[in-house]
This record gives sequence, C-alpha cells and structure tokens, in this order.
Amino acid sequence: MRRVVPFAMLGLVALLASGVVAAQQGAAPAASQATPPEALNWAYGVLPGTPLPGAAPAAGAPAGGRAGGAPAAAPDPTPLTIPGSTLSFTRAQIGNGFGPADWFPGDHPTMPAIVAQGKQPQVRACALCHYPNGKGRPENAGVTGLPVAYFIQTMNDFRNDTRKSAEPRKNNTNVMVQIAKGMTPEEIQQAADYFGAMKWTPWVTVKETATVPKTRIAGGLYLKLDGNETEPLGTRIIEVPEFTERSEILRDPRAPFIAYAPVGSVKKGEALVKTGGNGKTVACATCHGADLNGLGPVPGLAGRSPSYLARQMYDIKAGARKGVWSELMKPAVDKLTPEDYVNITAYLASRPVAPAATATAAR
Repeated sequence: MRRVVPFAMLGLVALLASGVVAAQQGAAPAASQATPPEALNWAYGVLPGTPLPGAAPAAGAPAGGRAGGAPAAAPDPTPLTIPGSTLSFTRAQIGNGFGPADWFPGDHPTMPAIVAQGKQPQVRACALCHYPNGKGRPENAGVTGLPVAYFIQTMNDFRNDTRKSAEPRKNNTNVMVQIAKGMTPEEIQQAADYFGAMKWTPWVTVKETATVPKTRIAGGLYLKLDGNETEPLGTRIIEVPEFTERSEILRDPRAPFIAYAPVGSVKKGEALVKTGGNGKTVACATCHGADLNGLGPVPGLAGRSPSYLARQMYDIKAGARKGVWSELMKPAVDKLTPEDYVNITAYLASRPVAPAATATAAR
C-alpha cells in the first residue's frame, strides 16, 4: 500500500454543505429525477439501489417507526470524553442542533451566536456539522479559511436556489438550502468572517491501495466495519474517519480522515491538474493559484476532502450548481469521466497545506 501524506501548507477551498441528514420535503416523483452515474456514488455517500425520494418502498421492506409504537428510549445521561479535552458531554449535548458540544474552546475564536447556537426553528448551528473549528466531515464540507466573499456568495446561491445537489438522495444539501434561507445577511456575514479568520490545517491523508476496509454508510459518511475484512477499491475513493467513534458519535474536531485512493491515481491526477490533459480540462492553477491555495475570492483546493470536491465538480457539470462563478468551472468539468474525478480529487487532497498554524489533528 502506497501512502501519500499531505505536509502542512495553507489550502482554502470552496466548501459549504451541512452534515445534518433530514428528510427531503416536497420531492418530485422518482421517475422524473436524474441522478449522477453510479460510478460516483462514492462521492455522494449513496448505496446502490437506494430509493429516490417519492419512490414506493420495495416489496417486503419493513415499515418505518418503532415496533409496536414503543416510546423513544430516554436519553443516555452518561458523560462522554475525548482525548485532549478536559470537558465532558452527553450524547444529547453533542448532537444538539442549537448548541452542540465545543470540545476545544481554545482552538478557535469566540463563535458568533449563529455559529454556536443557530436560530430556531430551522437554522441549525454551523458548529454542529462543520464543527466549531470549521473542519467539517466528508459528507458535508470544511469551511475554515474560505474567502469571505466566496462564503457569502455561496450562501446567497443556496438562498436563490442556484446551488443544489445533482443527487436527489443527498438530503443534507436540501437542509443547507433551508438554513441559508433562514439566515439574515448580517448572520451570513458573521459566519463568513468567523470561518474566514481561521487557517486550514491538515485533515485528510491519502493512501493509495488496491483494497479498502469494508464499510457501512451512516448519514452519507463512510465508516469502517469492525474487524479486518477488506474489499477491492476499484475506481473510487473511500474516505473514512481515522477514529470511527470519535467522528461518528463524539464529533471530535481533532479526529482526521483517511482517503483510500486507487494505486496510481495521484500521479494521473497530477497530470490533469497541472496541464489540463490536452484540452480535457483546464489547469487548476489558472484560477486557484499556483500552489492550489486559492487566489483572491477563488477558493483553494489543496488538502481538502476528495468526496466534497468530486461532488462539486459533478454538480456544476450537471447544472445543479449554477450560481455566480459556476460558469467559470464549466470548461474544466464538462469533459471529465468518473475516473477523472477520482484521479483529480486524489491529487488535490494529497497536496500539502501551509504551516500558517500548528496542526492539532490527532495522529
């Protein structure tokens, strides 16, 4: 297994999508909905055969709800802890959408209210899904270091229904649309300033391999199964927490991720990113900077989630993301194949991020 490990170097990226999973409202009939090719299911965290919104349940599928109408279990009051923090929280506190746990208050500036508590009933705290430090997870996005102007434009695109997901089963994007519509311009500015003031630090390690641990999907997040079973990776990237419980249950903002990528994908991606592949795409440095750390209001790409980056590229290609500046990306994505998404994002995720701040991610 070849290991490609990002070194510390600044990278800003256009990332914004909530990690909360909620039912899609008002879905059109399943027959009218297009979906990305199955070869990109890895980027959207969708299992093959997952029904589209509005589709009838498969024959023999169990009905939803608790058996026998049993009441919900009482919240577990057990205080939980994570390495490096002196604080403890219950499961309910960790997952509180309007005031989630902040394990490391010293790792970030004082959060504005919209980031720390959100605004009931529909604006969940940014800190729940994206973490107080803005690092996020593969099923949503990291927003730390995003250029302020880009952050604001992205939120306005959500508000104006010009940024959606090409995958109708990716429900958390629909939640993000509702969150953006519930925020005032002043609250958007506060969130943009807060996350834009922090620098990105290493968060994902790319490992080239032919096989990958077997996984399950929970809320769009791939999680390693217990044991040591593996399966062929094929032409996809599987991005998993380095510490499953700390990411899935405890929402540890210092617990990083591993991206398993096909052998040789980083080298192939480098050629596409640097040269454009003889007209297949456009050299990324043209807009995103020579070191892929961004240029003015254009976000950086280095060292970021390959799952997120692949989703955004395909969403633009499919026309689901068509806000301001999206048209600039169309020539870069229109000719790409599913394998190209794997190679390009493996390379981008492997790029180093700047040593502007000391990395606190656990190793």
